[in-house]
Amino acid sequence: MESKTIGVVGLGLMGASLCKALGAQGHRILGRDTDEHVQKYALLTETIQGELTEDNIPECDYLFLATYPGAAVETLKQLAPKIRKDAVVSDLCGVKQAVCEPCFALAEEYGFTFIGGHPMAGKQFSGIKYADGNLFQNATMILVPRKREDLFLVSRLSELLRETGFKSVTVTTAEKHDEMIAFTSQLAHVVSNAYIKSPTAAEHLSFSAGSYRDLTRVAKLNETMWTELFLDNAEHLGFELDCLIKSLQEYRDAIAAGDAETLKKLLKEGRERKEAIDTEWQDKK
Repeated sequence: MESKTIGVVGLGLMGASLCKALGAQGHRILGRDTDEHVQKYALLTETIQGELTEDNIPECDYLFLATYPGAAVETLKQLAPKIRKDAVVSDLCGVKQAVCEPCFALAEEYGFTFIGGHPMAGKQFSGIKYADGNLFQNATMILVPRKREDLFLVSRLSELLRETGFKSVTVTTAEKHDEMIAFTSQLAHVVSNAYIKSPTAAEHLSFSAGSYRDLTRVAKLNETMWTELFLDNAEHLGFELDCLIKSLQEYRDAIAAGDAETLKKLLKEGRERKEAIDTEWQDKK
C-alpha cells in the first residue's frame, strides 16, 4: 500500500503501538494526546512524525481514535468538520454500541466514513512506555461498519490494518461485538479482579503455580478505563455475571453438602464443555 497520512488521537498503549506499527510501514504518522508529556515523549522517540492539529487533520487519509469511549465520541464531534469526505475514521475502543451509534451519525452528517474497530490485543499494563510495534502480530481485528457500508472502504481499512501484523479481520455488528466481548474479556477482568481480593492472597507465596498466575494476570487493570467499559456494556456483562454467579452457587452448594456425586457431575460438565469448544475451534482453523 502506498504511503498514507494517518492521524491518531490518544497515545496510550494501543494508540502508540498502532503509531509504531504503521510508522514502520512507511506511513506518515501524526499523533495527539491530552498529556503534553506524552505528546513530547512520542515526538522524542519518533513514535509519531508530527503533532496532529486541527490545521492538518484535513491531510489525514485515516484517523484513529485511541481513547476511552466517551472521549472518542466527544473528540469526533470536535474534529468532524475538519475531516475530509474521502477519509476513513475508526476507533480502538473496547465497546462498540456506545461508540458506533453516535459516530455513525456524525459520519453521515459530515460525509466521511466511520468504521468501528477493536483490536483483540493488549497487555495488563497501560501507557506509551509499554507501546510495542509488534503488539498486533497474529491478533484479530474486529470491524463494525454501518449497514450497507461500501465494502471497498471496509476492505481498504482491513488492508491497512493487516500491515500492522493482524492475522485476521472479523466484521460484525456493534450488538454482537458487545455481547461477545462481555464474555471473552470483560467477565474475565471482573473475575480476576475479585479473585485477588481473598484474604488468603497475601499468603499465597510458595503455594502457587500456573493457575494463580493465569487467573490473576488481568487483575492489574486500568480501573478508570474498565469502569467506563463495564458500564457502557452493563446489560451484556450483567447477564454473564448472573450466569457465573448461578454456576458458582451450584458448586458452593454441592461442596457445603458434601455431595460428591453432584460436584463430580458439575466438574465433568465443565471439562467436557471446554473440550468440545476447543475441538470445535480447532476444526474451524
